[in-house]
Amino acid sequence: MLRALAVDDERPSLEELLYLLTADPRIGSVEGAGDATEALRRINRALESGPGGPEAIDVVFLDINMPGLDGLDLARLLTGFARPPLVVFVTAHEDFAVQAFDLKAVDYVLKPVRKERLAEAVRRVVERATPEQRGTAARIPVHEPDPDHIPVELGGVTRFVAVDDITHVEAQGDYARLHTGRGSHLVRIPLSTLEERWRSRGFVRIHRRHLVALHHIGELRLDAGSVSVLVGSEELQVSRRHTRELRDLLMRRP
Repeated sequence: MLRALAVDDERPSLEELLYLLTADPRIGSVEGAGDATEALRRINRALESGPGGPEAIDVVFLDINMPGLDGLDLARLLTGFARPPLVVFVTAHEDFAVQAFDLKAVDYVLKPVRKERLAEAVRRVVERATPEQRGTAARIPVHEPDPDHIPVELGGVTRFVAVDDITHVEAQGDYARLHTGRGSHLVRIPLSTLEERWRSRGFVRIHRRHLVALHHIGELRLDAGSVSVLVGSEELQVSRRHTRELRDLLMRRP
């Protein structure tokens, strides 16, 4: 089972996080730390005891806004360790998500913490953990993701967007922006992963930056050798390397 360290300078928040983590069957043990400096001391002590040592820590659930050394500072220090614990940020601030994931955080959970959302973060930790870190947690059944929906976060609430409602997807670094007729959502999934996952659902790559749902393409436009598609009210360019495949697929479209 996973051995966790929860770090928060606000005692009520720390106690709530400890309570929720203790209730998760994939968490074998959890300790609390009131600030990042204390957490760093415990992590150093854990690393000295070795991966299987009595003080080992597999994952740190880490607040960001703390006096002195803050959560981002601590995570930045951990990137220099040979065998650092995994990191999940638990914070009331939405503005640091990009920095958090640049520091290889497994997840970014917004306060107030909901049991279901924290359970999803633990699931992601289990997926990323080494065999030594996973232990019996790897043998605890985890629900398979719903293939018809994708979870997105908006204002600290996880919503499920129907894949059939997604018109196109835009690459933004290691993230992807999902476009629907009602707006867009940023998810931490590379475009290449979504291309592979949704190929059988009629999504096709038209450009290095765009993945489009065939059934949402309204027009194919040719203009002086340039090819584009109309998706809703948005016109998207089609690269030369993808033009032939796209035209063939559109010709076969029912």
